[in-house]
Amino acid sequence: MLDAKINRAVIIAAGDGDRMGELTRDRPKVLLPINDKGEPMILSPIRALAAAGIRNIAIVVGYLADEVRHSLGDGSQYGANLHYVENPDYLGGNAISVWRAKSWTTGEPVILCMGDHIIETNILWRLLSTKVITDTLCVEYRPTLNHNIEEATKVALFEDGGIRYIGKELRRWDALDTGVFLLTERFFNTVEELARLRGNNIEISDVICFMVARGHRFNTCDVSSCSWMDIDIEEDLKLARSQGALNGRRL
Repeated sequence: MLDAKINRAVIIAAGDGDRMGELTRDRPKVLLPINDKGEPMILSPIRALAAAGIRNIAIVVGYLADEVRHSLGDGSQYGANLHYVENPDYLGGNAISVWRAKSWTTGEPVILCMGDHIIETNILWRLLSTKVITDTLCVEYRPTLNHNIEEATKVALFEDGGIRYIGKELRRWDALDTGVFLLTERFFNTVEELARLRGNNIEISDVICFMVARGHRFNTCDVSSCSWMDIDIEEDLKLARSQGALNGRRL
């Protein structure tokens, strides 16, 4: 297990989901129902984190923030303790949503999940089984038909498994970004520095590339045997629903 226990997690759920079209005109993307029970997709990372023993979770909200708060409440019904962090700059890059939770982390390492990713708990167990606390991304080496490679963020690696480059437009890559991270205070400080240089339109991948260019190692954790899915567009949502996401069946 990790040298120190991870007690906190952050889920970013601030975006306006504009690529979903009319589906998100009056509803946050993360609240779109993912199964025949009408359960919202954000319940997947919440439940996975709680099952892995991480119950203190900050939800970063922005677009239609009150809808998210009203739907999820304090999280007790899911075995979690939810705290809400506002990101008024939610139209910027997703790294700003992560940075908004910096003060809530109190300098502790945290797990980061995406509010629009369906993940199984085994991904978190795999990440938590690593020995050293350092900035780490869970990666997929063997994509399946459930993974939209065109839309996915790709990762190029050094021979030792550290990230060499990350981005959606990579032509030559080794793995896919699953959207599950272990982050240290160094990452949050780097977001703050990069925002001063470039403004708020920065993505998590920009921060990672900036860190790597400075000689900071960014680790990876192989979760290829685990189930996960990124809900980017309406076709992804339909596929997840057809496969019973959140109903206990593997994606």
